[in-house]
Amino acid sequence: MAKILKITTNPDSILRKISEEIGLEEIGSKKMNELYLNMAETMIKKDGIGLAAPQIGKNIRAVVINTKEGPVFMINPKIKNKSLKKEWGEEGCLSVPGIFGQVKRHKSLICVFYNIKGEKNQMKAKGLLARVIQHEIDHLDGILFIDKAKDLKG
Repeated sequence: MAKILKITTNPDSILRKISEEIGLEEIGSKKMNELYLNMAETMIKKDGIGLAAPQIGKNIRAVVINTKEGPVFMINPKIKNKSLKKEWGEEGCLSVPGIFGQVKRHKSLICVFYNIKGEKNQMKAKGLLARVIQHEIDHLDGILFIDKAKDLKG
């Protein structure tokens, strides 16, 4: 049974560290599969649309994103292509509770990543999905949305 994990909040220093890549041999391990399930459960129960491992105190390159089809796990995600066009949109974050602000992000992108079986995948994303992917990958690089936001309110 999946459990709800504690959300790490700003100014915890783990949120400012660059996360480590996960080795291919580790991706499908029992320990990692348990972590993925717990991350998905935590994201859903806390009303998040994305959750990165540093937000639960893990310094590894793993994120889960809530899509219409259900949670998508991205291990060692990298943005391959991104649109030249950017747009402003409101963002918030489970690790920065009660604060919202406008962040400028690429409108569309292609993200390459490994799934929980260790298979290489590629996802085209635009709009909100592209925004969430960029937000979560920022977490893996020690960047919070408040570093990029304007008009912060809370």
